[in-house]
Amino acid sequence: MARTVWDSTVGKKTVMAVSGLVMLLYLVAHMIGNLKIFFGTSEFNGYAHWLRTVGEPFMHYEWTLWLVRVVLVVAVVAHAVSAYQLSRRDIKARPSKYVHKKKRASYATRTMRWGGIILALFIVWHILDLTTGTVHSGGFETGKPYQNVVDTFSTWYGNVIYIVAVLAVGLHVRHGFWSAAQTLGAGSRTRDRALKTVANVLALLLTVGFVAVPVGVMTGVVS
Repeated sequence: MARTVWDSTVGKKTVMAVSGLVMLLYLVAHMIGNLKIFFGTSEFNGYAHWLRTVGEPFMHYEWTLWLVRVVLVVAVVAHAVSAYQLSRRDIKARPSKYVHKKKRASYATRTMRWGGIILALFIVWHILDLTTGTVHSGGFETGKPYQNVVDTFSTWYGNVIYIVAVLAVGLHVRHGFWSAAQTLGAGSRTRDRALKTVANVLALLLTVGFVAVPVGVMTGVVS
């Protein structure tokens, strides 16, 4: 049954919707955590340490964090694979171009695929920068996330990469949230306007919330 559901278009869209909502919940939590950097070094570093001790003593050190990471990896892979397969299926279903051009879709809709690629590349860079320190500038310091964040956003390329990725996140969430709601049956003629408003507000809040950190470093508010 699971294979039958997965092979169907509806099944793949459902996987995309559910995995997308999982990632959206993570983004909201991650943004809130990031904003703690405005309360100072001890607050932000303390929060980073707390993430590694959640669930103790029942859970061992970092077990909860690794559990969250595993769930996120599964969600990202499921989202990407289902999106790719749906895209290929759509192309095969209409191999030739339309004779009459359809009304142009919104910018967010037309850039969902490229936005997904940008985000995938950014996730890799973000991990190598602030988790492993492989590509980090200024000397990565384990256990000092506040200083590591300041180092990253003290470089022009760190700001450019991050802000471009955040803008892609905003566009992705703006279209993806509404699309997921339709797939999961939450949409209707009376609720569509409210769902679109929620999607726009979520996209705006996430964009502003994430961009606030590099802007804070660039302006000297965070130093």
